[in-house]
Amino acid sequence: MRALQVRRSVGRFGAARIVGAVSPAGATRVGPLEHRTIDDPERPGDEWHRVTTRLSGICGSDLSMVGGHASTYFEDWVSFPFVPGHEVVGDLDDGTRVVLEPVLGHAARGVALPFEGARPADGDDHAHLAITSPDGIEPAIQTGFCCSTGGGWAPWFWAHESQLHRLDATVEDFPDERAVLIEPFAGGIHAALLAAGSATGPSTPVVAVIGAGTMGLAAIAGLRRHAPGTRIVVGARYAHQRALALSMGADVAVADAEIDRAVRREVGCHMIGGGRSGALTSGAHATIDAVGSGASIATGLRITRPGGRLVLLGMPSEVTIDLTGLWHREIELKGAYTYGTETLADGSVTDTFTLATQTVEAVGAERLVSAVYPLADHADAIAHAANAGRRGAVKIAFDPRTAP
Repeated sequence: MRALQVRRSVGRFGAARIVGAVSPAGATRVGPLEHRTIDDPERPGDEWHRVTTRLSGICGSDLSMVGGHASTYFEDWVSFPFVPGHEVVGDLDDGTRVVLEPVLGHAARGVALPFEGARPADGDDHAHLAITSPDGIEPAIQTGFCCSTGGGWAPWFWAHESQLHRLDATVEDFPDERAVLIEPFAGGIHAALLAAGSATGPSTPVVAVIGAGTMGLAAIAGLRRHAPGTRIVVGARYAHQRALALSMGADVAVADAEIDRAVRREVGCHMIGGGRSGALTSGAHATIDAVGSGASIATGLRITRPGGRLVLLGMPSEVTIDLTGLWHREIELKGAYTYGTETLADGSVTDTFTLATQTVEAVGAERLVSAVYPLADHADAIAHAANAGRRGAVKIAFDPRTAP
């Protein structure tokens, strides 16, 4: 079949890193991602299903990988050559429409679950991700980075039963553009719950969100649904992002450079110093950084109150940052990578994908899908996704069923 595939090539990754500084489309053309004919992956075992891709999104980790900027941390957590694509809605062979939960967890690898009913990303030991399973699944953190399973940037791939969320066949008005956003919304909601869980005590806690791309917007929607008494302050670079943030439930949305002042107004504190060395005397009870740059993490440390929590939802890779504020303000730095089993404020237990499915329906998330491309036009698609904010877009996706 014809698919987009990444092969291990130091030269191509290096070329993408150099060219990508000026041209994302150019980086795609010289980088490791190729549109080529590949062998069909073999079915790993009886509990594995063929998923025919309807739509597959392009996320920030995909852009980092294609552009040669992915952290070397992941070199031992992927298996080459792999087909990217982990934000997926597709069909099983019997016509059932499904959404993929991409982590290749314990069940997919034939390893005992960490607890009864655990989701793929649950558990506190990642050893199963770094081994070849009895079924022959090579090491990888998730579908879209594994040579054994294939991925969503192809006409079809294999998925384990534990990874599949079946969409109700009676729901005819649940478009694919909404379904493809369930996975990223699950990640944003997981971060929102981590932030809300630390903002306890005050009657009206303040949570700041830095960035309003797909993940930032998902976090805002999650906060509004699952921490309804929270004041949500958002800093975003582009006007359309600020408008979408307000529509998702933010109380205040300002330009990214203005978020310090916006948080200060909300909590009624003082500013000490200015610029990069300045900081609020108090600040947000929790902050979600949905950008993941050195500058955004520094901003999070400035605007989070002493004893607060800074949740990193964006993928930071290698950054240089002064951590004195983290130490002095005794801020908790918390990573938010995937999703899993969640305990809500009322004590009920559910999984993040269930919450995400409810949330994308409630907010009409399909409006965030700005453009869909065939696989053959991958250079244009990657360039569009890399410049989404500047071009007034949010989520870009592939439709392998369409011809160029």
